[in-house]
Amino acid sequence: MQLVMVHGAGGSGLSFYYQVSALPGADAMDLPGHPRGKPCPTIEEYVQWLRGYIAGRGYSDVVLAGHSMGGAIAMLYALEHSEDLKGLVLMSTGARLRVDPNQLRFLKERAPRDMDTWLRQREEGLSKVAPQVRELLLQRSREVGPLVQLNDLLACDRFDVMERVGEIRVPTLVWYGTEDTLTLPRYGEYLASHIPGARAMVVKGATHQAHLECPDQANAAIKEFLATLGGAGASRPGHGAR
Repeated sequence: MQLVMVHGAGGSGLSFYYQVSALPGADAMDLPGHPRGKPCPTIEEYVQWLRGYIAGRGYSDVVLAGHSMGGAIAMLYALEHSEDLKGLVLMSTGARLRVDPNQLRFLKERAPRDMDTWLRQREEGLSKVAPQVRELLLQRSREVGPLVQLNDLLACDRFDVMERVGEIRVPTLVWYGTEDTLTLPRYGEYLASHIPGARAMVVKGATHQAHLECPDQANAAIKEFLATLGGAGASRPGHGAR
């Protein structure tokens, strides 16, 4: 069994800092353009890239764990290529991911010229994360840049599988925080109630970065979920977060 972790918009594999250290063999790769290469303009194209990545490494019995945009990628992957997957972990995500038009306008018109304001915004979103990890993530944000985040959020804004999530047929764990203001708790509730057999893990007081704010809780939930699928962890070494 191979755990593959897919990060969110404008992020990187570093967003799974605590999971990679606690889940041996977990592969938390950087999506293209984060920061190397060119980002994919749609969720569909990220899915195709990820499928090639998985096939290229010979992974089988894959469990996809996706955070935010990564959750959208994981859901669409499960809908289109369920035969590749053993399970899903959906973290702080939703079946539809509409983005505030003001945020898109800021990223397009102002952020490239005002990196300080953009980085402060990113830092605010990580305010509950341990300082040393927060600094690592902010440094990676500088490398990725606001235009990649814009690209990803535009892809998220077009994503909508509200009418299809009931077709997902792989075991699923849905994980979300009660204080998430980006993907509201009702998004997680919708997934848990519409994906057949899905289990929900609700993290009181956590925000959009629940897996970074409450890593012990996240890691325990993922380990328990993997055990129900027939394995205690990933079966082969991955590349890990960079």
